[in-house]
Amino acid sequence: MHVMVLGAGVTGVSTAWYLRQAGFDVSVVDRQPAAGLETSYANGGQISVSHPEPWANPAAPFIALRWLGRNDAPLRLRLRRDPAQWAWTLGFLRECLPWRCRRNTAAIAALALRSIDELRRLREELGLSYLQQQRGILHLFFSAAEFAAAPRRVDELTRLGIAARLYPGAEALAVEPALAGIAGRLAGAIHAPGDESGDALRFTQALAQKCQQAGVRFYHNTHIRRLAHTGGLIDGIEVEDERGHSGTLDAGAYVLCLGSHGRALAAPLGERLPIHPVKGYSITVPVRDPQHAPQVSLTDESARIVCSRLGDHLRIAGTAELNGYDCSVDPDRIAAIVGWLERTLPGAADAALAQGWAGLRPATPGNVPIIGKSRCVNLWYNTGHGTLGWTLACGSAAVLAELMSGRRPALAFPFHGR
Repeated sequence: MHVMVLGAGVTGVSTAWYLRQAGFDVSVVDRQPAAGLETSYANGGQISVSHPEPWANPAAPFIALRWLGRNDAPLRLRLRRDPAQWAWTLGFLRECLPWRCRRNTAAIAALALRSIDELRRLREELGLSYLQQQRGILHLFFSAAEFAAAPRRVDELTRLGIAARLYPGAEALAVEPALAGIAGRLAGAIHAPGDESGDALRFTQALAQKCQQAGVRFYHNTHIRRLAHTGGLIDGIEVEDERGHSGTLDAGAYVLCLGSHGRALAAPLGERLPIHPVKGYSITVPVRDPQHAPQVSLTDESARIVCSRLGDHLRIAGTAELNGYDCSVDPDRIAAIVGWLERTLPGAADAALAQGWAGLRPATPGNVPIIGKSRCVNLWYNTGHGTLGWTLACGSAAVLAELMSGRRPALAFPFHGR
């Protein structure tokens, strides 16, 4: 059967690969001239299995109130006359309930563990190279109050099957000596040795090349205008190419991997996907002094900022902003990330050469992605991965291929349509 994947980000390309390996005839449609040029382009670079707890947790409403009105706040909400934004925000608050947060955390952890296993197998089988590092992630705490909760977090990660170790105070320098300049400020850290990092764009484009070699067809520069349907059956997708020529592409089945833009396409089918764009920012900056630039990927738990070493560059990313589909780069947000670099890793990189970027993460209120069958006979979903798109990409693609092949994945996860 011919399956058409809509979207060529890291999730879409991973989906295409696993479907092709499952025996399907596969094509991919995307509006960009190459794979990975939107949300996958310049993300934080982390494969963060050790961060399964969603933003929607019991403490989130109180933290958001503390950040309210601050332009440099990690979470910024720009209220709009958009019913979808209000509905998503209310859904987010509902997912902050303790029992819902526990359920979501367990589901994300299970999928993340499957995903990193799939990523490692794929990397070995295909010889993929994407500036990967297998040194784990070091979660930094700069206040005693925040670090006081770290032992409970380590216990929870251990219960979920995720390795983690506690490092009080400056003991974290044993994991990452480049933090010596801020040793006096550190309250402590958690090291998750099983995590990884690397360049998501390089990974996506390398895997897209392998897909093409395996027979997957890519339709680039192709805008998807509408899902044509008759009742509960998708007849094809109406598209427009770069020259403005319209047409229809058809297949036996379709997989929606369009990130934040998939919600609008699914709405005419009667589907109300709880996905909203959450803008994130990053900078990519050349390393100036390798001795002061970390090799281990970092997560600042207070500022919600991550830092990954990508060869001779650092990628520093963070913040979450609800501002519709605006993808413009706010200089103040970039300046805040540059400020973090200068305070946390002084002398490590040339901040004057920082390249800023912003992208839209497709987030569900509880950060649990939507994977499974739609109401339509031949439409499937693999979308809504939020801040964990690359972390969950390979696992999501693998389990979707199993579902589409008629098998039930051996995974405790709330699959859509089941």
